[in-house]
Amino acid sequence: MAEKDPTDLVELTHDKLSVEAVSELVTCPSCGAISIFIGTTRDSFEEKKVVQLEYEAYVPMAQSELKKIYADIRARWPTIRHICVHHRLGVVPVTDASVIIGISSPHRRDSLEAVQYCIDKLKATVPIWKKVYEEESCWKENMECQWTGQS
Repeated sequence: MAEKDPTDLVELTHDKLSVEAVSELVTCPSCGAISIFIGTTRDSFEEKKVVQLEYEAYVPMAQSELKKIYADIRARWPTIRHICVHHRLGVVPVTDASVIIGISSPHRRDSLEAVQYCIDKLKATVPIWKKVYEEESCWKENMECQWTGQS
């Protein structure tokens, strides 16, 4: 099987996300590790009931910010082979995936560390917003956002 060139993939979609699809996109013969993070909608937030989340994004800027994260990952962990982030937009019911990150590398430590870094930076810098709660819905920024608390 021929080795694919390293890839940096981003998909922002209103479709249901697939762990298998992300895993396939980052699989390669030279990698002994594929680390996957799946962020799902939970049924509560700030002690209030959640029946679904709704995501919106400024897509060109979100893609640009993700590419910056990918460059950071490649600088920190040069052995990383493939990086893939799929983020769902629109309504995401409880238990469905809102984000799936897949990263492959020859050894597990690099891919595990890179996945954690990727989700932390995504939540802090990528312009994707979510609306939460069963009653009195409101848009929430992630606590990690760099612009949180700024006027």
